[in-house]
Parts: sequence; C-alpha cells; structure tokens
Amino acid sequence: MKITFTKKEKIFLTVFITLYIVVAILNIQQLKRTPMEEIFGGLGKRWIVDINGFRFNPMTIIMGTGIAILLISIAYRLRKFEIVPNRKQAFMESILEMFYEIVDESIPDKRFVKLTFVIATTLFLFIALSNVIGGAVPGINVVAAEDGSIQKITLFSDVWPAPTGDLNTNLTYAIFVLIVSHVFAIKSKGFKEWLKSWFYPNPVMFPINLIGELAKPISHSLRLFGNIGGGAILVYILSYMTKYFFAPIVFWGFFGIFVGLVQAFVFSMLAVAYISSQLS
Repeated sequence: MKITFTKKEKIFLTVFITLYIVVAILNIQQLKRTPMEEIFGGLGKRWIVDINGFRFNPMTIIMGTGIAILLISIAYRLRKFEIVPNRKQAFMESILEMFYEIVDESIPDKRFVKLTFVIATTLFLFIALSNVIGGAVPGINVVAAEDGSIQKITLFSDVWPAPTGDLNTNLTYAIFVLIVSHVFAIKSKGFKEWLKSWFYPNPVMFPINLIGELAKPISHSLRLFGNIGGGAILVYILSYMTKYFFAPIVFWGFFGIFVGLVQAFVFSMLAVAYISSQLS
C-alpha cells in the first residue's frame, strides 16, 4: 500500500521530526551533565498522593483523562462518514473493519459480536494512544517525595507517563473484561449452564477452573504492565548508557510506537479470546 501525504501533512511531519530530534539531542546533552546517582536515584518511583488512605498516581489520572478527551474529540470530528471516504476515514474504516472481522470469526454467539467489537476497539484505541504518547513523545518528569509533595519538574528529559505503565489501569481493564465475559456467558447459556461450566468436566475440577479464571486478569494486566513499564525503564537506562550516540531517539520510537501498538493489539485480542471462551 502506497502512502501519500499532502503538503500540509508533509510540513507537519517535518516540523514534528525536527523538534523530536532537537529535544532528543538536548536530552542527551542534559544526561551528559547529570551525575548517574541523580539520574537513577528516582528510577521506577512514581508520584503517589495519599488522601485518607486512598493512594493514587495523579499523572495516571491526568494522562488517562487527557487521552480519553482526545479520543472523544477525534470521534466527534469523524462522526459523519462520507460515501466516498477521505484518507482519514478510510484509515479508520480499515482498522475497524479488521477488528470486526476478527471478532465476528471468534465470537460463537452472534448476538454479542457488536458489543465485543466495541469493547475490543475501545481498549485498543485507548491503550495504543496511551502507549505511543507515553513511550515515544518527549514530555514531563515529576520527582516527588514520599509524602507526595513535588520536589522537581523537568520537561523533555523523559517521555510522558503512560497510564498503561501503571498496573492499576491495566488491572481495571482486565477485571472489566473478566466480568463482561461472564455476564455475556450467563445471558448466552443461562445461569444454570454457566454454573455447570465451573464444574466441567468433573466436579473435582472446580478449584482448577476457579484458579484459571482468577489468573486471567492477573496475567492479562501484568503482560501489558511488564512491557510498557519495563520498556520505559529499559529505554531510560539505555539512553544514559548510549548518551554519546544517536540511539536514544531510536529507542523512544521503537518502544513507544512499535512495541506500544503491538501490546495494545495483543491486549484487545486477549479480551476477545476470553469473551469467546466463555461463550463457547
């Protein structure tokens, strides 16, 4: 497939890539002047705020809300589908069509194809955008103390904190998929048949089936968290170790775009597989 760009798009890409490279070079220069102890002292730490025992990461909420608003804005702009699609509409249609075909082939009860398609594509778009912005776009780094007070804010020395780099986000989505899959199973088979499935093929298998279901959201969420959270730390370390080369830009792009999109696709496909297994 041949990709063509308009003059406006070429100007935008040229400006974006130029700024991207400039920021990366400035980041390299900053790393060269910063002691290793200061760089890696807060590695892996998050800005945690405790309000009456309720602990949360403000950046996860800020980034998650921002990405949700961005997706809603894009959907609003593309709400009117034309008979002869432009390139943006054709691009979105090709993605949605691919997902619909996969879901239609995977879900045995056709009454739940549309609902599963909506869930899978929503998860994919949110996670993909989160991973790309949080893995490939230079952003903000917040260093906070144990009590949640902000000590230092730096711009463009790190990428934006991806909501999927927080296990709470991924676990929430994984538990949601688990609950939805069992709700669909009860509606499709009936409560009695759904209850029997816990004891299939023999009543002694109930503990194994129970452990298997509880393990799904854990493995589902940890897979995404490990790739995104671990990838961010790996890029940070490699960026410092290779500070005299041009490699950090490549690392940002590889982990943010390639790995981020692949992991978003894997997460949404596992959601389809879990729902399909409950309906089978």
